[in-house]
Amino acid sequence: ESLRHVRDDEWRRDNLHARISQFRAGAEASELPLMESRSPIQPLVVGEAANAMRISKDLAARGYLVTAIRPPTVPRGSSRLRITLSAGHDEQQVTGLLEALSECMAVR
Repeated sequence: ESLRHVRDDEWRRDNLHARISQFRAGAEASELPLMESRSPIQPLVVGEAANAMRISKDLAARGYLVTAIRPPTVPRGSSRLRITLSAGHDEQQVTGLLEALSECMAVR
């Protein structure tokens, strides 16, 4: 069954690539500090661990599961959010996430 999906469900790959492109373009337009990544995992640098945790909690309250990655996993001062996109996400969900990220990142 898995092999059939790989062979026949090209729309899943196409949708995933479209969502990654949409997210990256929207993040760039909003001047969000994304790290380079062509994968479904999009790291967004926040800096301090406390900010990463706050933003992750704020996003969860809005219905978005975005985990905070902080020391000792990453160097001190380079905490980030781990945004994971999937073929199951649609354009409106990514737009909503980008809006929520911009709002949550603006709060200091």
